[in-house]
Amino acid sequence: MISTELAARLRDAGLVWRPADGDRFRIDAADLSAEVFTVSTMTIEAHDYPTGTILGFNGTTEWALDSVAIEDALWLPREDQLRDLLRSTFRGLTRTTPGAGEQGGAERYDVEVELLGEARTFTAADPAEAYGTALLALVELSS
Repeated sequence: MISTELAARLRDAGLVWRPADGDRFRIDAADLSAEVFTVSTMTIEAHDYPTGTILGFNGTTEWALDSVAIEDALWLPREDQLRDLLRSTFRGLTRTTPGAGEQGGAERYDVEVELLGEARTFTAADPAEAYGTALLALVELSS
């Protein structure tokens, strides 16, 4: 899962979320900021209205929460969703494992994309974070 910070940067850069089953999100409220919710027709369902999308909490008696506006939720896209959003710019994912004699080396993931005809690589300790950073660059170029 990508970091909350990267998810917020993607949202602020203009990434649009259309909630679907399996999507994870956080709610922008101090007392719920540590909770991760999952959209599911059984518990949390997206309702589209002319005024916007509302995430309805179905049968959640443990929460005093009936619904939340999509603007108050922060989408945490999955690795596969991030890769799909990169579309035709995506060139590959490479995992690098440090050699036996390397000190302080940690496994890393490199995502290669083509932006404006130029190959660019984005590196992170987690593949989803590398995909997210590459997507952020793409979204920023598009706006």
